[in-house]
Amino acid sequence: MIFGRIKPLDAILATAEKKSLTRTLGAFQLTMLGVGAIIGTGIFVLTAEAAQKAGPGMMISFIIAGLVCAVAALCYAEMSSMVPVSGSAYTYSYAVMGEMLAWMVGWALVLEYAVAAGAVSVGWSGYFVGLLREFAGIDLPTALTLGPIDGGIINVPAFIIALLVTWLLVIGTKESAFINAILVAVKIGALILFCALALPVMQSKNFEPFAPLGFGGISAAAASIFFAYVGFDAVSTAAEETKNPQRNMPIGLIGSLAICTIFYILVAAGVIGTVGAQPLVDAAGKGIAPGSTELAAACANIGSQAVVCSKEALAWTLREIGWQQVGNLIGLAAGLALPSVVLMMMFGQTRIFFVMSRDGLLPAKLSKVHPKYGTPHVVTIITGVFVAFFAALFPVGALADISNSGTLFAFAMVAIAVLVLRKTDPNRRRPFRTPAVMVVAPLAVAGCIYLFFSLSFYTLALFFGWAFFGLLVYFGYSRSRSHVGRGIVDTHEDDAGVPPLPVPPLPGGPKD
Repeated sequence: MIFGRIKPLDAILATAEKKSLTRTLGAFQLTMLGVGAIIGTGIFVLTAEAAQKAGPGMMISFIIAGLVCAVAALCYAEMSSMVPVSGSAYTYSYAVMGEMLAWMVGWALVLEYAVAAGAVSVGWSGYFVGLLREFAGIDLPTALTLGPIDGGIINVPAFIIALLVTWLLVIGTKESAFINAILVAVKIGALILFCALALPVMQSKNFEPFAPLGFGGISAAAASIFFAYVGFDAVSTAAEETKNPQRNMPIGLIGSLAICTIFYILVAAGVIGTVGAQPLVDAAGKGIAPGSTELAAACANIGSQAVVCSKEALAWTLREIGWQQVGNLIGLAAGLALPSVVLMMMFGQTRIFFVMSRDGLLPAKLSKVHPKYGTPHVVTIITGVFVAFFAALFPVGALADISNSGTLFAFAMVAIAVLVLRKTDPNRRRPFRTPAVMVVAPLAVAGCIYLFFSLSFYTLALFFGWAFFGLLVYFGYSRSRSHVGRGIVDTHEDDAGVPPLPVPPLPGGPKD
């Protein structure tokens, strides 16, 4: 039976208990951890994409995406506190719902991590090109800074940064907690500075019409903006290091999401109120799809003098309202901070592939560890090349949407797993219990489904095509080679060469 292959939860937990991490994190530390992990690519890069889909209504989109994240996060926290091991949602699903669904979740997480790394690379490219133009007077040709869908040929800066991060991962260089703390401060400082300069000069006329493309546009923008919140699982995975997790986890999760939502709404208001954010429309009055050749042509016709045409929305906005050098500083902050996000995304992807390979679902060569560097170099290089080519050829909005499709699927499966495990194993120790689970978990599933089907038809077609290909791989290769299917139970927390966690080391946590 397909759904009968379940990885024994007791074996997973027995291995996890060896970690015996000290519970040192309080509500404030968890909240700050979440803020640092969440704020980043989405708000710096996707503001223009959201404006093209929803206009000023993107402020509502940020609230919708934040609410869906909040209920999903509470479910995620229960599973991560019960099963604090490698593999994220893939491992949770394997322990609760069986091998095939776990495979599909792991396959979907490729979209969450690898494609997201490509999206961040493209976002970084936009700011890098702007910095070169403003600081060095070098204006790179669009043929070499945009993918073919965006009107160029190949995005060379995005391709290079993805390969550079891959090289860093192979040789084992990883950012320290100290450097990461500095980059978090830079990101937050940049957003505070933006709000301080943009909000006082807002004009109410720029908010009208508020929803030019209707609620459908707001929903579509919310589905894209969901990308701006991914990272809250950094808080969820800290459950085993949290003092009084039943009290502090909800505070940390909801607190960090609330702070980030307020930040995002203020930044969106600053952009809308100062330079306007009305979407460009076609002859029929319909919004032009972000990242399309039609939008590129429309932007060329108006000389790119609209925020929806910008590849560096926040820096561009400040330059437009007279803060040229501060806009350049915002661009510099994004240029410094975004490569670290690429690094963290690729950490996550490498870890998922590593565990799936050790479970026999992918070729064993993928989990091969480099004799000199001690890193899983084969899977890292394959992942890096995949990310680099995606970054070189696709626009940021399309990549973010594809990434969101995988993330929403995985989060919905985690919420279902929480419900299933409450019924099948109600007496299992749960360091954190999702409050009002019979309400919160169904809301999380419904919210994820709502945002999932608010994505474009093109994105959904790609997701289902990817899922179908994944099933072919599973039945053609993985099912017959699965360790669980052959009666072998493996856990990999203490394996040599396990790559680092997809989030920076936590206080008192493992420094692997």
